[in-house]
Amino acid sequence: MVKSNNQGFTLIELMIVVAIIAIIAAIAVPNLLSARLAANESNAIATLRQLVSSQAQFQQGGAMDADADGTGEYGFFGDLSGFYQLDSHGGPANVNTLNPPVLAASFRNIAATGEVGKGGYFFQIFLPTFAGASVSELGVAAAGSALVVADANACELAWCAYAWPADFQNTGNRAFFVNQAGEIMFTNQAVGAAAGTAYDGIVTRPAAEDAFIQGTAAGDITANTSPGVIAAGGEVWVTLQ
Repeated sequence: MVKSNNQGFTLIELMIVVAIIAIIAAIAVPNLLSARLAANESNAIATLRQLVSSQAQFQQGGAMDADADGTGEYGFFGDLSGFYQLDSHGGPANVNTLNPPVLAASFRNIAATGEVGKGGYFFQIFLPTFAGASVSELGVAAAGSALVVADANACELAWCAYAWPADFQNTGNRAFFVNQAGEIMFTNQAVGAAAGTAYDGIVTRPAAEDAFIQGTAAGDITANTSPGVIAAGGEVWVTLQ
């Protein structure tokens, strides 16, 4: 009879292999998470840059002129993506939608709370109202039309948008802001009006005035921004380089 020289792994050898795998995983997993966070933040910045270009094209092309004064107005995601009828500033009804749209169809997926989710971030646009405040797309998605009380004259001049993590520290850390000036700002969320509470998901979300100077009235998006100092929402917003 021929003896087999094949031998299995000893318990100690198996334990060593498991320990090595655990060490590799402990090193790799944080790096993978960090890479995903960086990718999500980069995508959020790219989306806001695209939004700046799209808003400029939409407004300068006069796609929506609710007060018929010959000057176009800025729009919501639903306007820019061709989802809404172009009557969202309370002007005469216009059965037409933007064709071709200046934003992808994915921006038509507007939640009932007014935000669009994309790449681990939420995005929301604010437009000015008659009362010197602002309005978002809150509640208009289900109706398929943004019939809201916005000021067509003010909407010729101002808009703003925020991007913030859908799940803070898991899908992103920084929050971002942009308006008609085209300058993107971000906050590391180190401080805040609510004892450092970070922008996180649909519950802890930016208010329209958060990135503007301290003392800005609730909802006012026609004020100046305040990079480098504590802003109206309690966060410090810094210009993205």
